[in-house]
Amino acid sequence: MTDDNVSDATGATTGDEAAPVVGETSATPAPRKRPKPGERRVQILQTLASMLEQPGAERITTAALAAKLDVSEAALYRHFASKAQMFEGLIEFIESSVFTLVNQITEREESGTAQAQRIVTLILQFGEKNPGMVRVMVGDALVFENERLTVRMNQFFDRVESQLRQSLRQAAESAGSMTPTVDAGALASVITAFVVGRLQRYARSGFKRNPTEHLDAALQRLTA
Repeated sequence: MTDDNVSDATGATTGDEAAPVVGETSATPAPRKRPKPGERRVQILQTLASMLEQPGAERITTAALAAKLDVSEAALYRHFASKAQMFEGLIEFIESSVFTLVNQITEREESGTAQAQRIVTLILQFGEKNPGMVRVMVGDALVFENERLTVRMNQFFDRVESQLRQSLRQAAESAGSMTPTVDAGALASVITAFVVGRLQRYARSGFKRNPTEHLDAALQRLTA
């Protein structure tokens, strides 16, 4: 997850060190600028995401996260009530990033088939660019965390499948299908499973097998 990405999702940016005053004669180094509360929250989420990007990373503890940030665990809890809240912040970033663009696709693209193809491409490209987020999306990072996090991530993919179903129903109706709802539902389920499978393979390969590998050919077959 890049700094710019997190800034876009949270509306905050990371604080920089205070610049020294030009012509300053004192040998005392300029003091660090204390991050504002919102900025520190962004730093925590950025660091958590970067730690999740490490292939084979085990469960991340608040102690390890605090050490990475060079702060105390108590400092983390001044910004998040629990580690679950930190993961919820990452999930909110995923939801906002993906569905903002999904809405743009459905508004601008008339073809239901093209909508479905672009939605799949969007999600897999997002995962490829944000490997730490992929571990959250497929649940690997949530195994030992609060169950509500897994439920919420499952709801994300339910929402993806629902949108694919709407787009594919439109495509089935345009193609003259006698059972557009049934056809769209079956295909949306298969395509959603394909998306999840590609993301899982990416995570479990140590982020070596890109989820967009041979994507155009795969989508042509899936949506033909």
